[in-house]
Amino acid sequence: MMKALLYGLACTLAATATVAARDTPRGAEQRRVLLAPLERAATDCFAETIGNNPAALAHARAGRWYEAAGVIGFLCRPEVDAMARAHDRLDGRGAGGRYFTGAYVRHLGQELAQRLEPQLTTKTWANAEPRSDAEVAPIPASAP
Repeated sequence: MMKALLYGLACTLAATATVAARDTPRGAEQRRVLLAPLERAATDCFAETIGNNPAALAHARAGRWYEAAGVIGFLCRPEVDAMARAHDRLDGRGAGGRYFTGAYVRHLGQELAQRLEPQLTTKTWANAEPRSDAEVAPIPASAP
């Protein structure tokens, strides 16, 4: 009975210390250093894969980011899983899934719009070349 009580007390103290460390500026910085590269890798994967998939890019051009990510989402599963596992390790089981479907997805569309902006804008330009199917105007004879 005493061992169980001491073990429970030790676990409670360790959990309290972990939460307290996480809430300090140094703890928050350590979390950012650990999580930022994983989040960037997932977002990079989504941006690259959407940019290379015509169907996903069509959704993105229409501003339908959820659908665009849905078209290619399984390709970025390893990056998303790594990010979720890191959140689970830091915040407890299930925290990674909640983070992904909540805070991460809320900002994903804006982040992808910034990264894919050159591909999303329609470009128009003038071309001095005649169309290949255009009729060629006859050259007038010059008068002497």
